[in-house]
Amino acid sequence: MITDVLVIGSGIAGLSYAIELAERRKDLAITIISKREAFESNTRYAQGGIAVVQDFAADSFEKHVADTLAASDGLADLKVVEKVVKQGPERLKQLMRWGAEFDRLSDDAALELGKEGGHNAHRIVHHKDRSGFEIQRALIERLQTLSNISLLENHTLVDLITDHHHDQAPKQACYGAYVISLESLSVIKINAQVTVLSTGGAGQVYAFSTNPESATGDGIAASYRAKVRIENLHYVQFHPTALAVEVGGAPFLISEAVRGFGGHLLNDAGQRFVFDYDPRGELASRDIVSRAIELEMKKQGSSHVHLSLKHLEAQAVLEAFPSIAENCLKVGIAITTDLIPVRPAAHYFCGGIAVDLNAKTSLARLYSIGECSHTGLHGANRLASNSLLEALVYAHSAVESTLDTLTEGIFASAYFEAIPEWNHAHSILDRQSQELSSLKKGVQQLMSDKVGIFKTTASLTQAEKELAHFYLRTQAIYSENKLTPQLLELRNMVNVAYLIIKQAQQATENKGVFYNHDYA
Repeated sequence: MITDVLVIGSGIAGLSYAIELAERRKDLAITIISKREAFESNTRYAQGGIAVVQDFAADSFEKHVADTLAASDGLADLKVVEKVVKQGPERLKQLMRWGAEFDRLSDDAALELGKEGGHNAHRIVHHKDRSGFEIQRALIERLQTLSNISLLENHTLVDLITDHHHDQAPKQACYGAYVISLESLSVIKINAQVTVLSTGGAGQVYAFSTNPESATGDGIAASYRAKVRIENLHYVQFHPTALAVEVGGAPFLISEAVRGFGGHLLNDAGQRFVFDYDPRGELASRDIVSRAIELEMKKQGSSHVHLSLKHLEAQAVLEAFPSIAENCLKVGIAITTDLIPVRPAAHYFCGGIAVDLNAKTSLARLYSIGECSHTGLHGANRLASNSLLEALVYAHSAVESTLDTLTEGIFASAYFEAIPEWNHAHSILDRQSQELSSLKKGVQQLMSDKVGIFKTTASLTQAEKELAHFYLRTQAIYSENKLTPQLLELRNMVNVAYLIIKQAQQATENKGVFYNHDYA
């Protein structure tokens, strides 16, 4: 299969990139690969919204920049921060032109703006507590109106195609990707002039995560195997308030916006404790609140702390957070009258595939946007609701750069034809599924126990040693068996876990979400 542009991932980054490119160049054939159904992405689970300066009387670009830099613990790239913040209003307008709807103060009035931890102004544009769901809906509906976009659902990335697959490659570049059908288990070769990774994060590397099961770091791992530069993967952000009781067999996120609305965090004694760690209390940045909760849990010997909304006006809470209220009720918790048990969960990767201001990676004709990329915006800790904004801005930058790249000339079809098809020689062993499940749980527990919110030099060393066992066993299965989604995900998780550990070992000080007790 040959396409002009291959987009791998169907969240806000990949979809907004594909839609804008398709609108501007109707002659281009654009193919989107979605790991599950197109609606299933990290984006759809985003509750809070998009941080965009709107009220210039009470807010400013300078204030948003300052908040982002502060949250990043001084490691965010100023040029990147200014670029993202200043482009925010225009990118929001574009998203709304595509059909996304956000809460307003009244009919046809100004947008209602929320406030979240780390922000010193109200600037969160939202759709109740289902902002990501609304964005995903709008983008998919817009996508369906564009005839030059093809969507392959239930296909996942196996590996990037680079010059090492090609004896006569004209240059070191990405030539597309091998992808696998999750239904037929057949691997197909997709050649492309430009390839865009928008595969999301890797929260499933940890035992407790707010991410869906599909978040196994596929794009990051494939880039690593293709020798693309990966940066700052040890800056893993834990969301402070995941519901400590699983809903439908999976963790459920209690949005940052709930604390921005006035929610209090309480210990078992009913005391607000976050002020003991930061004068901003519950509205401190996520890294501080997560560590505070983790320490408080250890002090009281508990598996969670409590989020209380009992002091707030009940109807206002229910109107602001209908989805959270509904999901909590599924496990018997009424959010206006009951204490909500919460604990930190792996949530967002501040590092990833290194890109420049145009979303270009270190490999020619390969772009990366969204959570799988490392732009420099987040530094050592992401400011709440900046991720959706970053995805929109860098998707637009990638479109501009793609148009320039395509004018440089295209690869001849002969080059693509010389790339081999995938080798299907292996057979599936009966034992594979059970063993892979056990290995996956082992990796997740190892990372949670030794490479979680708090680490030591010794725990990292031990983690590296133990991970070697998982790597060797996974590689043995990979070399002996036909590919399955389960095997691919395990392989990717092991790769990402290794990168987290190695980059954590190279860190020399505590910054943002990274905390090594030996550096305290």
